Amino acid sequence: MKNLFIAIALILSFSAHAQSYKFRISGKIQTEKEKMPIEAATVHLEKVKDSSIVSYTISDDKGYFALEGKAFHKDVKLFISFIGMDNYSKLISLDKTPDVNLGTINLKEESNMLNEVVIKSRAPITIKKDTLEFNVKSFKTKKDANVEDLLKKLPGVEVDEEGKITVNGKPVNKILVNGKPFFGNDPTITTKNLSKEIIEKVQITDTKSKSEAFSGEKGDANNQTINLTIKKENNKGWFGRVSAGGGTDERYEGATMVNRFDNNQRFSVLASANNINSPGFSFGEIQKMFGNGSGVWFSGNGSFSVGGRRFGGGSGIITSKTAGATYADEYGKGFDVNADYFYSGSNSKDVSRNNREFTLPDRRYFTNSNSNSDNENHNHSINAELDIEIDSTFLINVNPSFILNQRESIFNTFEESLDENQVVTNEFNSSTFSKSDAKNFQNRIDITKRFGKKGSFIKATVENQIDQSDGEDFNNSTINIFGTTPSSEIRNQKSTIDNELNSIRSRISYRIPLIAKKLFIDTKYRFRRDERTNVESTFDFDNNTNDFTIFNTDLSSNFTYNDITKTPSIDLVYNVKKWRFSFEVGQVNRTLENIDLLRPNLSLEKDFNNITLDGTFRYRFDSKASVYFNYSLDNNAPSLNQLQPFSDVTNPSNIITGNPNLKPSQTHRIYANFNKYNWQKRTGFFMYMGGSLTNNQIVNRTSIDDNLVRTSTYDNADGVYDFWSGANYNKNIKLDSITTINLRLGTRVNGNRSVNILNDVDNIAETLSVTPNIGFSFNWNKIVSIEPRYDLTFSKTSYNVDSFLDQEFTSHRVRIRTKTNVPKKLEWRNDVNYTYNPNVIGFNQSAWFWNSTLAYSILNDKATITLKAYDLLNQNTNARRIATANYIEDSESTVLQQYFMLGFSWKFNSLGKKGKIRDYDFSF
Repeated sequence: MKNLFIAIALILSFSAHAQSYKFRISGKIQTEKEKMPIEAATVHLEKVKDSSIVSYTISDDKGYFALEGKAFHKDVKLFISFIGMDNYSKLISLDKTPDVNLGTINLKEESNMLNEVVIKSRAPITIKKDTLEFNVKSFKTKKDANVEDLLKKLPGVEVDEEGKITVNGKPVNKILVNGKPFFGNDPTITTKNLSKEIIEKVQITDTKSKSEAFSGEKGDANNQTINLTIKKENNKGWFGRVSAGGGTDERYEGATMVNRFDNNQRFSVLASANNINSPGFSFGEIQKMFGNGSGVWFSGNGSFSVGGRRFGGGSGIITSKTAGATYADEYGKGFDVNADYFYSGSNSKDVSRNNREFTLPDRRYFTNSNSNSDNENHNHSINAELDIEIDSTFLINVNPSFILNQRESIFNTFEESLDENQVVTNEFNSSTFSKSDAKNFQNRIDITKRFGKKGSFIKATVENQIDQSDGEDFNNSTINIFGTTPSSEIRNQKSTIDNELNSIRSRISYRIPLIAKKLFIDTKYRFRRDERTNVESTFDFDNNTNDFTIFNTDLSSNFTYNDITKTPSIDLVYNVKKWRFSFEVGQVNRTLENIDLLRPNLSLEKDFNNITLDGTFRYRFDSKASVYFNYSLDNNAPSLNQLQPFSDVTNPSNIITGNPNLKPSQTHRIYANFNKYNWQKRTGFFMYMGGSLTNNQIVNRTSIDDNLVRTSTYDNADGVYDFWSGANYNKNIKLDSITTINLRLGTRVNGNRSVNILNDVDNIAETLSVTPNIGFSFNWNKIVSIEPRYDLTFSKTSYNVDSFLDQEFTSHRVRIRTKTNVPKKLEWRNDVNYTYNPNVIGFNQSAWFWNSTLAYSILNDKATITLKAYDLLNQNTNARRIATANYIEDSESTVLQQYFMLGFSWKFNSLGKKGKIRDYDFSF
């Protein structure tokens, strides 16, 4: 590590003394005829020597622009481009005129369409109405970069350690390739496996369904879609990658992905297997190779975890295997097909320990539990999308899917409860084995028909879902209750379980234009019916017949549950270039019906009628800033298990009974955000805030007797709320044409008020946590990258009950990521996490976690040899402390331990006319 910092210091010293030329180029852009200022014109500077990008910006709403920075080359060329206009260019010598004011620049209407296409493709950024488009060639990455590496270089785009993508603070929930999905709805398969070298453009828009895009509706302003376009000449051929690795402690991983693109036709297959808690398809990519995650973190309520990120349904050691295929094509005009198949299998083994200290209004008590589990899971899924465009005004979308799941599980647990004198009052020992098969079929049909040219349309959606599952559970358990009235119960039981869901959902809406393409009234009607059937038959073991033949009524069920919802509504929509407003009001008519064949006296029928509201407002100040606000009023009816007065005695030490007198909860929600990116100053800022207030919230009402046996039901409570807010500021500082610093400042604030009722006392907990953070990334050419980040968390929880002690926590987290390429073919990456929490008792207050990888490129950069170390300091544990309203919990479980792995990865690519890999090296 010491040598690394010495190398960085030498590089910084060299960079500071290298010959560079300061420049400032400014001007105003307007149309030649009308003399109107042009907003969002792209202005970029190129080296004359090799046409690589030096800097870029866009004009503001008054047409002004300014380019400032340093360059290592004195001869540069300025380009200005805007859709529908001829391009402007000018040669500039920075050693002669470092401060250039071009005055007013008049752009003519385009005179040569071919010229416009060729020249415009060189601009790093283009703004087309609601679409922000990046030219991939203008953003320099490592040679072996994938799409995720590329996205991290784009202004305003952030990719966190989990692969979650945001654009100016808005989450990206869909990634397309040439306008079509790639392996369903998992964006990480696309971002981690498609190579940057095949991508031409990155387009970012508000998320829309195909029906919304066809009808001309505005999309979801709170979520973003990324579309990756591939050059037509590069959209034909084979490409892919194969990787494998083996390491200490019998750790292994392997993955392969093969793709065949032929213009509109696309076919891909993938497969992987590993025992390092990874979902696969990382191909040894250094920054995401650790499927179990890394780092040590403390949550706002005082919990902490080392290692900690879960995959495959929990902690433990997970062995997984996956395979899949996807196919897309266009069959004639107006008929598109997209289909995929995916298999995932996993085996998870875990041993865990859990200790809790409960605080009651009049006393304390404790629980200790130990468990071990072994889970086997196999999942097959098939998805398809059919888009049928009958004509230019009529579109049909069909989306069927099928899932088959098979699961087996072994779970052993022991739990004991102790009074405040540490005397055992009851204990529960259980060993269970279960297996199940589940099938799920869903289909959605969207029908969209446009009328006239004023924006009128009618849309209808029909969805159906059929779920079927059956399984067997074997339970062997012992329950002992001590104290003044001791008792003991031994259970040896078999349960057969059959569940079925039949669901139908339909929606129809008709848009009536009041002012063409601006003001509309949408009339809507929604209908939903869910019919659930549950048959669970439990049999006790009969020693006389040596079989499970004694029917246990208390632990069995046989019911049919109907949930029927009808919602008519009306929506007023106003939509112009700068702003959009909508307000919807509806009436929810809901019927819950339960027919209990085993206990007819528990059959019930409930009707709920409530109003629902939803309003949104969005204003776009100019091409760089926008504000969004949303308010909604929702009503949620209680679930069947909360309503039905049936006592669940599966665990006799924790008996749960429903409450048929529950009222539906009513929740008010608000959300607002503001985001702005200043292309002139390379600064981005976004802030958000939201919250909810719920009355008649359904909460737990629990009573605990002297033997520490818990009996619980449900009740309504008012005044339950939560809120969240945050802000982030980032600034890109371009020291020269090859050296950049990206500074990030941010903070998060979270709070909530929760209610539960314990021994007839309302327990109210109010929590507030504040997490400021600071970080930056330093990049010098392709040689050095450093990304430190520091998070500080303050958290306080206050209770209304005097016997509950208020909780205050402070935690610190430092994360440093480094990358060096010295020599050129050797890449060294490090991911170091340090966490310190002085408030933790019983575990180490500080912890280190360090992952490191060396990667060496061979075979003309088509192959890579890697040596990686997971948990280099061998300090990974999964110890955790959690503080809640009435208990403090310490827990730990199995985690992946230190290992070293040697790997090999090879890529191939025959895309394009000559079948060769294209490497670009542009100096942005």
